[in-house]
Amino acid sequence: MEISLDLDLEKIKKGIVKAKNGVIKAKNEITNDIKVIRERDPAATSNIEVALLYSGFHAVLAYRLSHELYKHNKHFAARMVSQGARFLTGIEIHPGAKIGKGLFIDHGSSVVIGETAEIGDNCTIYQGVTLGGTGKHVGKRHPTLGNNVMVGSGAKVLGPFKVGDNSKIAANAVVLDEIPENCTAVGIPARIVKRGNAKINVCDLDQVHIPDPVAQELCKLNIRIEQLEKKLAEKENN
Repeated sequence: MEISLDLDLEKIKKGIVKAKNGVIKAKNEITNDIKVIRERDPAATSNIEVALLYSGFHAVLAYRLSHELYKHNKHFAARMVSQGARFLTGIEIHPGAKIGKGLFIDHGSSVVIGETAEIGDNCTIYQGVTLGGTGKHVGKRHPTLGNNVMVGSGAKVLGPFKVGDNSKIAANAVVLDEIPENCTAVGIPARIVKRGNAKINVCDLDQVHIPDPVAQELCKLNIRIEQLEKKLAEKENN
């Protein structure tokens, strides 16, 4: 009986330590998530505002709980948490997704993150973004974002490829192939318009000053039409 009691006490002590470490970890993650939002969103005026009123924060918080359940094969409970969060926030994050620290989902409505998606540290995702699949793959079906990646509002990143560290996806872009590190991609389908320090008539991406490849082509056509009209007018005058 004494041996059994000692073993039980040892298990209780280990359980208490494990629970304490879990609480500390959760507290640190919550604190960091709030700090990240305060740093990146100039509209955030206080920690309490972020904690109570930011749907992106609530969605990430719910994801961390659902992911822990998912890792322990409690898939039904995990999906209950994630679907509850989807109902409350409009953001759907599958419990199986792997997300690093410092994710900021700004505004958040209609964001979808698939089961095999992976997101590195310090990424920013705007409203309407989909990290999804194409229906053509099995196993790894969703994209991987490196560290410090920004995905603009309405962008769709579809397929099991990687978007490299420090890269940016413009608003409404549709990304179907791998994007290297330190690049900016725009358009449908997305193409790279900036690599490293080499820019193609574009300011640092800020959701407004981004090149539109369709508009660029139309501009070229307009210039060509003006040139032809000028030549035609010269011939008519002669």
